Amino acid sequence: MASADPAPGVSTAHFILYVADQAASTAFYARVLGTAPTLDVPGMTELTLGSGAVLGLMSEGGIRRLLGERLPDPSRARGIPRAELYLRVSDAGAYHARALAAGATELSALARRGWGDDVAYALDPDGHVIAFAQRGAGPA
Repeated sequence: MASADPAPGVSTAHFILYVADQAASTAFYARVLGTAPTLDVPGMTELTLGSGAVLGLMSEGGIRRLLGERLPDPSRARGIPRAELYLRVSDAGAYHARALAAGATELSALARRGWGDDVAYALDPDGHVIAFAQRGAGPA
């Protein structure tokens, strides 16, 4: 059985989304998460999520410049969901509503899921799936 302890030697996890417009994505996530970036420089924005996690927003062109031609062009996959940002929050409905007001597309309204969380799903403006979850009373 896996331990609930953090991975040894890992102090922070950065989850980086490649985005078409760094400034627009920064404004979107700052509004949705209700926090200002902890880093916002050309090529990278970071928003601290808590518990040693950071959401990074990097321009598609920036990652291509950094890693070169060997990396497939992320812009070719724009709008195709390849990952999900699952955020356990205090009020999933409020976060979901803020995301929709900020320009996200609703995928699924807040509902109890089979694993026991109440979760709402949306697509951010770049097509990344965002799940806003809160602990429910038990399985659906």
